[in-house]
Amino acid sequence: MLFNTIDFIFFLPIVIILYYLLPQKIRWVLLLIASYFFYMCWKVEYVFLIIFSTLIDYFCGLQMAKKETKKARLPYLILSLLTNLGFLFAFKYFNFFADSINFVFQNSGLAYQIPFFKVLLPVGISFYTFQTLSYSIDVFYGKQEAERHLGYFALYVSFFPQLVAGPIERFSRLTPQLKEHHPFLYDNIKQGLRLILYGLFIKMVIADNLSGLVDQVYAAPENYSSLNILTALFFYSFQIYCDFYGYSIIAIGSALMMGVKIMDNFKTPYLSKNIAEFWGRWHISLSTWFRDYLYFPLGGNRVKMMRWVFNIMVVFIVSGTWHGANWTFIIWGALFGLVYLAESIINKHFGLEKESAPYSLVHILLSLKTFVFVTLIWVFFRSQSFNEAMNIFEMIFTNNGVVNVDYIVPTSTWVLLSLFILSDVVLYNKRFDEWVAKLSVPIRWSVYSVLIFSIIVFSGVDNFPFIYFQF
Repeated sequence: MLFNTIDFIFFLPIVIILYYLLPQKIRWVLLLIASYFFYMCWKVEYVFLIIFSTLIDYFCGLQMAKKETKKARLPYLILSLLTNLGFLFAFKYFNFFADSINFVFQNSGLAYQIPFFKVLLPVGISFYTFQTLSYSIDVFYGKQEAERHLGYFALYVSFFPQLVAGPIERFSRLTPQLKEHHPFLYDNIKQGLRLILYGLFIKMVIADNLSGLVDQVYAAPENYSSLNILTALFFYSFQIYCDFYGYSIIAIGSALMMGVKIMDNFKTPYLSKNIAEFWGRWHISLSTWFRDYLYFPLGGNRVKMMRWVFNIMVVFIVSGTWHGANWTFIIWGALFGLVYLAESIINKHFGLEKESAPYSLVHILLSLKTFVFVTLIWVFFRSQSFNEAMNIFEMIFTNNGVVNVDYIVPTSTWVLLSLFILSDVVLYNKRFDEWVAKLSVPIRWSVYSVLIFSIIVFSGVDNFPFIYFQF
């Protein structure tokens, strides 16, 4: 089930009404059934993967809680890791691994070929896998008590607003809220609806309209001029941002209407002064997951220089691999790591990026620099292969006089994208629902009217699935 469909428009209010009508002690049953139904709308069979993963991690958590030493708890942590990462590898990475090995065999003159695993990637498997793994790891280290209520643990793994594309929540933050009694509060409904409205606007009006313009250039870049290609790159930066940001705040708004506060996943990332700040503002739940469960265990920055460089590159390459089973994602992650290291080393020795006031000239120039770096690196994220990415870069410099196909960008698209960029500047270090609540009533309703009118009139003709569903 997609957030931007009629199905969800009926599904969410029904769940919320029943949620507030039911007593607190059985609300978890409603939410668990709703969450599994929400997921089964894609493919019924794959709900059993979530259930099996849930049962394994529930069992491992209980067993680890009985053991006093890490050595005694270790077999159950390994069982949890092997189960969850095994599923992830089988469904997401096996074909990539097989294709890479087959390439080596072919170039070595070996006739044997590893057969491919022909199944559909379960929606959201990377998200709920990392969510439940964080629980197992925290229980292993004694940072989290094991959950004894199977129902609440299952709900933590599958809570529908953030099940298929995050934010990736921690057990210690989400589960206590699921157990609390949340009385009906008009303020929660109001704030949640504001977030959902804004999320639908930036997904359906901005991201979906940009999607077609990006796709046509990437499908045949040789037909377009250098300026057209650069425009498509610019558009893709905002397509992927609005697509994922839109999903995240709809998820936050949906949960908030039931009194549950899930974490912000984006904080105006394109206004970051450097790549380090960018990753503190982009997909925050994932970047903090890698920080806590990979970077810190590797030693973080409390190590020698070369080991720190190694730690950074490992985190970024693994992050790239998490996003997709393709060499382009690995290169994408590695490039972010290299730019991160270069900026960190230069700033440490020359202090080029000192603290600057928001909206100052220095801040604007540094943000533009970051945006250019990120936009260029996105080429590998969007491309299907390394050769396709390099072809894009080559044609930026060689297609100066090529105009085989007219690249028509509607005026409304430019206007609406400009409106979104302006709103992002205004919302620097703010959230839409909190900002709009402080406006006067006439201005506030003018904002609502513009958003609703834009959704009705300018929503993309084609219904594009959320980009991060493929991860």
